Amino acid sequence: MKRRDILKGAVTGAAALALPSSLLAAAFTSQSGGQTLGVSRRTIEVNGKAASVFGLRGADGAPGLRLRAGDAFNVLLRNETAEPTIIHWHGLTPPWPSDGVPDAPLPLIGAQADRSFDFPVGEPGTHWMHAHTLQEQLLLAAPLIVADPADARDEQEVVILLHDFSFSTPEELLAGLTGGAAPMQHGGMNMSGDAMAGMSHGGMVMDINDIEYDAYLANDRSLDDPEVVPVERGGRARVRIINAATATAFTIDFGALEGELIAVDGQPVEPVRGRLFPMTMGQRIDVRVRLPRDLSASFPILALREGSKERTGIVLRPAGAAVARLGTAADVDAPVLDLTLEAQLRAIVPFGSRRADKTFDMALTGDMAAYRWGLETSAPILVDRGDRVEVTLRNDTMMAHPMHLHGHRFQVVAIDGQRFQGAVRDTVLVPPMRSITIAVDAGNPGQWAFHCHHLYHMASGMMSTFAYRS
Repeated sequence: MKRRDILKGAVTGAAALALPSSLLAAAFTSQSGGQTLGVSRRTIEVNGKAASVFGLRGADGAPGLRLRAGDAFNVLLRNETAEPTIIHWHGLTPPWPSDGVPDAPLPLIGAQADRSFDFPVGEPGTHWMHAHTLQEQLLLAAPLIVADPADARDEQEVVILLHDFSFSTPEELLAGLTGGAAPMQHGGMNMSGDAMAGMSHGGMVMDINDIEYDAYLANDRSLDDPEVVPVERGGRARVRIINAATATAFTIDFGALEGELIAVDGQPVEPVRGRLFPMTMGQRIDVRVRLPRDLSASFPILALREGSKERTGIVLRPAGAAVARLGTAADVDAPVLDLTLEAQLRAIVPFGSRRADKTFDMALTGDMAAYRWGLETSAPILVDRGDRVEVTLRNDTMMAHPMHLHGHRFQVVAIDGQRFQGAVRDTVLVPPMRSITIAVDAGNPGQWAFHCHHLYHMASGMMSTFAYRS
């Protein structure tokens, strides 16, 4: 992956952050008294073939981490592979040196090396962790669940981690995009027709998917052999879904089960009932369901690939229920994600009302033919601690972009200029020719990555900084 110089033009907000990276790294290599998390190589089976991928597993062999709100994130990250790597704690708000972006400020963790972390976990929520390199495509990601010790509800927890999978290397996928086919012209904008699903949008063609993957996985398995989760007939379940795909958005289909959406990106929202919930890359949803008592059927929870027939998912199975065979392709194309649900969401704990101290306008730009992407502002985003900052994200391209801000949570406060008090998030979808305004309370000094969570857009230039001044 081309490691962008995301520090250019930014100024750190704390003198300690200006230390050489070698000294900072040395401060993070002491042994941890908490949990150990190992980065390893493993083999899974996809479409009947063996595939070598990465894993992130705790000492008990389970993927990812489960912590409690109020605890310390006291973790020793051990790289057990022959490749350098680094892990980002997506959804947590650690001090900047612990964030997990290459050279911002710490270097990659070397082969067979380790690094310790110790910072407050924070509030409960559904989060995840992943490589901030092209290794993310090779399934270097895992759940990071922060449980609420005060939550005494009698309900089963089900965690679903979604992936898109290719037998090609991520470097090959990126090369195929950047050196792609001859461009097609749509409304004066350059688009590549290779591996694109197109849809009309105001007389122009919106590009939906720019990679055709070999499989789509839920907890490392396709619908040819899905995970079957035993559940109690008539019981309650909290389904935590993480879209860890690198370049694929999904609509989650609960089928016969009507669910209650209770959180997005780990942050509580006023409940929204439904069966279909959209998720772009990097986002998480928590949905509470009750299983019927009087039915002997199993209940698939499916992830439908945006604008296409491909799908993946798991099956909830009450005792004695049959499990019907499910195909990896539906009969009809799945919906294209829009902002209908986003406009309905309301945070349980919204930000306090105040005027913005600083405002910025960020253009999301791109050239599909050359596969170059960018984030442009009239001035760098430089803030001071204590600021209320508003950033308006304007998508000038014909692809949707999931925009993620490190080290902070933000509130969605406008869609296309229409103000409202929306959800608190860390990742928001900006569809083609639309705008989203987010509010951020600046309280975590550093030079934070601000980027599109489509891995290949980020690797091709769609990355900037949200930086603090001294």
